[in-house]
Amino acid sequence: MHRHEPAYIGPLDNEVEAVFDPAKNKLFAAGGQAQRWLLTDAQGAVIGRIAAFVNVLTATVADATLPTGGLGFFECINDQAAANQLFDVACDWLRERGMLAVDGPINFGDRDRFWGVLIDGFDREPNYGMFWHPAYYQGLFENYGFQLYFKQYTCHRPVAMPLHPSFHQKLATFEADSHYRFAYARKAEPGKMAQDFHHVYNLAWGRHAGVKPMTLDQARHLVREMKPVIDERLLAFAYHDDEPVAFFLNLPELNQIFKHIGHRLDLLGKLRFVWQQWRYMRRPDKKVLGIIYGVIPEFQGKGVDLALITWTQDRFLMAGYENIEMNWIGDFNPRMLVTTRSIGAKIIKTHATYRKLFVDRPFERYPIIR
Repeated sequence: MHRHEPAYIGPLDNEVEAVFDPAKNKLFAAGGQAQRWLLTDAQGAVIGRIAAFVNVLTATVADATLPTGGLGFFECINDQAAANQLFDVACDWLRERGMLAVDGPINFGDRDRFWGVLIDGFDREPNYGMFWHPAYYQGLFENYGFQLYFKQYTCHRPVAMPLHPSFHQKLATFEADSHYRFAYARKAEPGKMAQDFHHVYNLAWGRHAGVKPMTLDQARHLVREMKPVIDERLLAFAYHDDEPVAFFLNLPELNQIFKHIGHRLDLLGKLRFVWQQWRYMRRPDKKVLGIIYGVIPEFQGKGVDLALITWTQDRFLMAGYENIEMNWIGDFNPRMLVTTRSIGAKIIKTHATYRKLFVDRPFERYPIIR
């Protein structure tokens, strides 16, 4: 539907299919359910699609009295009646399974991909793991009765943009303290990378509503999965007496490679990827994709995050990265938004996650992280 749009880059077919494959998505084994539908017109042409799912691990995490399902992977022509048919079948399926609300568009899995509908920044190419949507999708959701649950911002800054002198002073203070050090993760030590990531992630993020703590096995699997595309110069950790206390983890922006490959990562697609990756990694104007940033609670507010960001700047430049985009940052995370503003980053894309209640009760936005 969107292949003629200048900014459109579609996801890989195999990554979408993996979401609905019980052999690859462990949520099925945990008791999760998913269903997909296609909508056709009178001539049999496909004009829309939707998926609905029940994630038993998160359905009642935020509110035990409001079991909430999800819908996603929505695509539709610009026709409210067609969209309503898709929303109806998904919502009816969720009601039959005891859900009292639905969030969408979301992923049947983690929040790091396939989450939210684009509502601003239509002239910008999507980053890896994010959908590009046309402007009319917002109206299709809101006209059906979905209400804004939270916004997700993608922020951009040129890597070479000068940081405030106080950032450099903060870095100098930490570097002068023998208890602290900053270092890259190393691809040659995947076990240590997984352990350090697991430690910081669970302490910094695992306690937030809607975020499930990660097991060490999951962290190891994530490292193995990402190893072919990792540039270790983009994976920065801060340590205090050898304990990892903060990370700033990034990847080369993979959609800048995948847009030259197509939708299928079959044997030919993999060969094309290797070639295009080799070419891209030698460019002096690469884009960094900010994946995740976190500081364990005991070290929050001390400036270790600002020092870590400053430590990475020259290294990103030497590695040939010109721009960085950080997504996604929820509007429920004001501290992170303050940090992005402090380094001069500007919001360039906005996605929205909506919620629709099936019961008569006051609507509440996603809680603010304090």
